[in-house]
Amino acid sequence: MDFKPLITLLAIVNPLAIVPFFIHYTQGFSRQQRQRTVMVSAFSAFAVIATCAIIGLQILEFFSISLASFQVGGGMLLLTSALSMLNARPAEAKTNDQDLSDSPARTSIAVVPLTIPLLTGPATMSTVVIYADQAKTFFQHAALVGYGVVIALATAICFTLAEPIARFLGQTGINVMTRLMGLILAALSVEVMATGLVKLFPALLG
Repeated sequence: MDFKPLITLLAIVNPLAIVPFFIHYTQGFSRQQRQRTVMVSAFSAFAVIATCAIIGLQILEFFSISLASFQVGGGMLLLTSALSMLNARPAEAKTNDQDLSDSPARTSIAVVPLTIPLLTGPATMSTVVIYADQAKTFFQHAALVGYGVVIALATAICFTLAEPIARFLGQTGINVMTRLMGLILAALSVEVMATGLVKLFPALLG
C-alpha cells in the first residue's frame, strides 16, 4: 500500500474547498458550538472512511456486486467529481440554504451536510472500498484506516482555521486549489475505470 489512496482521498474530500460552506453554515454559532461542529465533522469523516475500509467489501458481497463493476461505477463517480472540481465546485455539493433551514437542529450540520455529502460522499466511499480490495495484509488495511485519521486531521485543521484561510486565499485561491485537485482526481479516476474494464473485458488487453 503506497500513498496513492491518501492522495486520492485528499483530492476527493478536499476540506479546503468546503471552508466557505463551513463558514456559511456556522454563521451565528458561538465559539463552543463551532468547535463542536469541527470535532463532529472530523470524527464523522473518519468513521465513514474506516467503515468502508473494514466492511465495505462485505457489503458488496451481500448485494452480489463484483468489484470490477464497482470499480467502473466508482471511477465514473470520481470522474464526475473531478469535472465538478475543475469547474471550481465541491465534488459532492448538493445542499442549499433550504436544506439547512429545514434541519430540526442546526448542530446536525456537522454530519449532514458537512460530512455527508460535502466531505465524504459516494465518490469517497467507493474509492475506499476499491483500495480496501487491493489491501492484502492487516497492516495495509490498518494503513487505509490510518489515512482516515489523516483526512480527519486535515478536516479539523481546515475548519478550525476556516476564517483565516478564506481571508488569505480568497475565493480565487480556493477555486485554483479545487481545480488542481480536480485535475489529479480526473487522472486517478481514469486509472480506476481502466482497471475495472480490463477485469470485465479481458479482451481489452489484446
